[in-house]
Amino acid sequence: MPRTALLVSTALCAALLSPAAVSQAVAAADPAPTPVDRFEGEVPFASQPAEGIFTWGGDTDDPPQLALTARPDAPEGEHVLSGTYDISGYGGFTHDYAATAPAHDWSAHQGIRFWWDGQNTGKATNFEIKDGGANGEASELWTTSFTDDFTGWKQIEIPFTNFVYRTDYQPVGGIDHVLGLTQMWGYAVTLPAGIHSQFAMDDVELYGKADQSLRASVTTDAAVYPVKEGATATVKVTVATTGAVPLDDPVTVAYAPDGGTATSGKDYTSVSGTLTFPAGTASGTTQTVKVRTLKDKSAENAETIPLKLTVTGAKAPTENPQVVVDAHGLPYLDSKLPIKKRVADLVKRMSLEEKAGQMTQAERGGVGTGADVATYDLGSLLSGGGSTPTPNTAAAWAQMIDSFQLRAQATRFQIPLIYGVDAVHGHNNLAGATIMPHNIGIGATRDPQLAEKTGAVTASEVRATGVPWDFAPCLCVTRDERWGRSYESFGEDPALVQSMETMIQGLQGAANGKQLKDDDKVLATAKHFVGDGGTAYGSSTTGTYTIDQGVTTVTRQQLEAIHLAPYQTAVDRGIGTVMPSYSSLDIVGDGLGPVKMHARADMINGVLKKRMGFDGFVISDWNAIDQLPGDYASHVSTSVNAGVDMMMVPYSYKDFSSTLIAEVKAGHVTEKRIDDAVSRILTQKFKLGLFEKRSVDTATSNAAKIGSTSHRAVARQAAAESQVLLKNAGNVLPLKKSQKVYVAGSNADDLGNQTGGWTITWQGASGTNTTGTTILQGMKNAGGNVTYSKDASAATSGYDVGVVVVGETPYAEGVGDVGNGNDLTLTPADQAAVDKVCAAMKCAVLIVSGRPQLIGDRLPKIDAVVASWLPGTEGDGVADVLYGKRSFTGQLPVTWPKSEAQLPINVGDTSYDPQFPYGWGLTTLTKAPTGGTATLKALEAAAGKTRSAATGKALVTKARLIVQAKVGQNVTAAVSKPFADADHLLLTGKYAAAVKKLEEAYKAA
Repeated sequence: MPRTALLVSTALCAALLSPAAVSQAVAAADPAPTPVDRFEGEVPFASQPAEGIFTWGGDTDDPPQLALTARPDAPEGEHVLSGTYDISGYGGFTHDYAATAPAHDWSAHQGIRFWWDGQNTGKATNFEIKDGGANGEASELWTTSFTDDFTGWKQIEIPFTNFVYRTDYQPVGGIDHVLGLTQMWGYAVTLPAGIHSQFAMDDVELYGKADQSLRASVTTDAAVYPVKEGATATVKVTVATTGAVPLDDPVTVAYAPDGGTATSGKDYTSVSGTLTFPAGTASGTTQTVKVRTLKDKSAENAETIPLKLTVTGAKAPTENPQVVVDAHGLPYLDSKLPIKKRVADLVKRMSLEEKAGQMTQAERGGVGTGADVATYDLGSLLSGGGSTPTPNTAAAWAQMIDSFQLRAQATRFQIPLIYGVDAVHGHNNLAGATIMPHNIGIGATRDPQLAEKTGAVTASEVRATGVPWDFAPCLCVTRDERWGRSYESFGEDPALVQSMETMIQGLQGAANGKQLKDDDKVLATAKHFVGDGGTAYGSSTTGTYTIDQGVTTVTRQQLEAIHLAPYQTAVDRGIGTVMPSYSSLDIVGDGLGPVKMHARADMINGVLKKRMGFDGFVISDWNAIDQLPGDYASHVSTSVNAGVDMMMVPYSYKDFSSTLIAEVKAGHVTEKRIDDAVSRILTQKFKLGLFEKRSVDTATSNAAKIGSTSHRAVARQAAAESQVLLKNAGNVLPLKKSQKVYVAGSNADDLGNQTGGWTITWQGASGTNTTGTTILQGMKNAGGNVTYSKDASAATSGYDVGVVVVGETPYAEGVGDVGNGNDLTLTPADQAAVDKVCAAMKCAVLIVSGRPQLIGDRLPKIDAVVASWLPGTEGDGVADVLYGKRSFTGQLPVTWPKSEAQLPINVGDTSYDPQFPYGWGLTTLTKAPTGGTATLKALEAAAGKTRSAATGKALVTKARLIVQAKVGQNVTAAVSKPFADADHLLLTGKYAAAVKKLEEAYKAA
C-alpha cells in the first residue's frame, strides 16, 4: 500500500478521537519523519562538493547502474531509485549532502528507515551513515546491514543504536569514534558482490524520537585490567552523551563478578554494588570500581575476574571489563634464564589449543577491537598494505598495538602478540614516515653500508610505533622485468642481492639476535622463499596476473646459484623469519612438476631449516595456503608439515586454528611438529623482549625521529646514489643554477608516483598521500631557475635546457604485471612531453619507474637519460645529482632492454644485446679517470695483488669508467656482455677477472 494511504488512515483515526485524546496522543507522539531522499528528482546525480547521489566501485564494472524510475507501486510519491548491479569486488552508491552547506542534525530521531524492493537474494546489503568531519567524503563511517530475504516492498527500520564504527576502513582515519548525530552528511549503500541482481529503494527518512539510551552511553577506560598479585585494579566507568549535554534522567550501573578463573576470597575480595549518575550529571563524568586482589605464595598462571555491568538509562559497553591477576613465579617469566629454557618451560605448559593460537596470524581489521585475541589465543596480528589505525599517526599506531597487547594479557600465560607490517621501503604504511627508494634503487647504489643505514632508519621508525616485526627485505632475484614485483628486488644478479643484505643488520642488529630487544630494531623477514623472481611469463594462474605467483622452472644448479644463494647469506646474517613464495617451483628432472612453495617440505624443512641451519620461524604469505590443492584440512596439514610455522590467515583465523587442532587430533600433524613451530615462534618473542616490555614507550627518542631531518638525510642520500645516468651527450648534466630550466612530465611533481606501490596503501596512489618533496620541489630547493608545465603545453622558447620527468604510476605485485593492464612504454602524454621539449632545447629525461622503460626509439633525440627508479619521499636527493651537489655514481641493477621481445634478458645470458648492460652507469665526477689499454692492464695487475675489497672495488670502478668513456652511446653486444660480466665478477670478489672483462669490452668498443 502506498504510504499516502497509510497517512490518510491515520488522519481518519485521529479525527474519530476526542479532543483530549488527540492532545495526549500528540504530546506523546514521535516527531514527524524528516525526509532524506524522496527520489522525486529533488536530489540530482552529482558528487561533492554539490549535494547528490553517485556510484562507486572497485573497478570500472563494479559501480551499479542507477535511474529514477516511475513506479505505480512506489511507497511514496511517483518515482523510486532503481538499479542493476553485477559486482566482482565492491560497489554501491552514496547520497552526500552539499559540502558547502552545514551538516544536518539527526540527533532528535531514533533511527533511519527506507523502503526496499526485495529480490529474495539471501545476501546482506551494508548501509552506512556519515558522521562528523568536514564533508561526506571526510567523515566517519558507521555501518550496519540488512538481509534481502524477502520479495516486494518492505520498510527497513534501523535504530541508530544498531550502527557500529567501521574498523576496516575509514576515509579520513576517524575523528572521535563517537556517533554524534549532530553533524551528519548522508548515507551509503554497499551492494552484495558475486551476484547479478537489481534493486529499488524509496523514501529514506529519519523516524522516531531519540531516547536517552541512544544519546547516553557508558564506557570503561579499558577492556582488560592486568594487575600484579596483591594489587588493586581500578576500573573507570564513564558516562557520556551526544553533544556533551547533561543527563536528562539518572543512569545506574550495577556491577558484580561474573565467572572467570580467579576464586573469590582466595584470589580477590569479592566486590559488587551500583554506581549512580543522577539526572543533570555532566557528560564525561567518571566513577570507579576497585577490585582488590589477594597474595599467596604459589606460582600461578594468569587468572581472570570478569565484571558484569548492568546499565539502566544508557547504552551499555559493548563488552564487560575483566581484571586479570598476572601470571607470576613461573620459570618462563624469569628473564635471567636462557631463552631456550624459558621456551621449553612455556611450551610444556600449553594446551594444543594455545599452541594452535600461537601459530595463527590474523589481520587487525579481522579482529575488530581485539576480543578474539584472547578467545583464540592468537599469537600474531598484522597490518596488510594500507591497514592503518585512525588517525594514521605514530601515536595512534602505538595506542592500537598496546590495546591488542592488553588483550593478550587476558590469556593464561599472557604470551605477547608479535605484530607485523610490510615496511618494505621505510615504514611505508605510516603517513609522515621516511620513505626510502624501493629495493631496485638501493641495488643501483651498489652501497652496502647505505643499504644497512636505510634498514636501520626503517627499523627505528617501525619499532617506535610498537611494531616489532617487518616483512622485509625481499631477496628475490628478478629475472624478468615484466614482473610487477621487480622493484622489490635489489637486482637480477644474486651476487648483487647478497651484497645488499647488509640491510638485515640495519633492521635486526647483530646476527646473534642480541639487539632485537632494543627499541630501534625489528625482526626481519627474508622473502619470498624461493624463486619468486624467476617465474615464467604467462605461467600465473592467479586472476589476471601474467607472471606473479607463476611457475619458476630451473635446474638444480640454477636454483642453487641464482635463487637459493641469497637465503644462505640471510641465514648467516641471523635472519629471524622467512616467508615462502606464492609461486610454484618446478625443478627439472625431479619428477614432481610445479609444486607450490608452501607445500615444498624438501625446500623448507630440507634445505632452509636442515641444510642451511635456519633456526627462526617460517611465516606464510597472505592466505597462501588457500592456493594449495585439496580441501582446507589438507591445506593446513600440508603447509604445516612442509615447515610453515605460522600461518597468515587474515580473516579465516578461526577456521585455521580449529582445523589445525582437528588435524593434530586426527594424527595428520604430529604434536612434535607443533611443538617445534611454537618453540621457534616463542624464541623470537623472547629475543624481542616482548615478555618484559609489553607496551609502547612513545616517549622514546626514536618516536621523535619518525620522519626527522636525520632520517630523511639517509633517504636523501639513498635517492641520490640510486640515480643512474644512462646517457649524457654534451655534458647536459649536471645543471647549472644560472640556467633557465623547463620542467615537464607526469612524474616531476607527483609524490605518489615518485614513491610507488606499497606507500600508505598496498597499491600506492598518484598525488600527495604523505610528507615529502617532489623532484620539482627539490630542484627549486636546490636554487634552480625552473618553470613547470606538466604536459609541456606552455611555450618552450627562451630556455637553456629541459628536464622531462616521466615513467610509471604506482602498482604492487601482480596488479603491476605487464599484460595485466600494464606495459613498458611511456604513456602517450609522456611521449608527447618528451618529443616537444627535446625538439625545442637540450633535454634530460628522468624515468621514474619500478623497472626499465622502452625508450630506444627516442634515444637519439634525447641528450641525457637518467634511470631514477622510485626514489621515495626525498626529491631533494634527485636534485642533488641534477645540480651537481653529488655526483652520479649509480649503476644499473638490471639489464635495460631494447624491446619487450628481448625479455627475459639478464647478465650471463649467452645472447646479450641490450640497450644498456647490467652495471652501466655514467658519472659526473669532476675528475673522471682517463687512460687506455695500458692503464687497464696496470689496473688488472693491481687488482690481482690486492686483498682489500675497498681497493679492489676502486680499481674495477676506475676501469669501468674508462671503458664507458670510450663506448659512449655505441653500446653493442660485443661490448655489453663482457661489461655486464665484469660487474658480476666484481661483486663476487674477483677483481682481476673483472678488469680483464672490461679490457675485452674496451677492445670491442
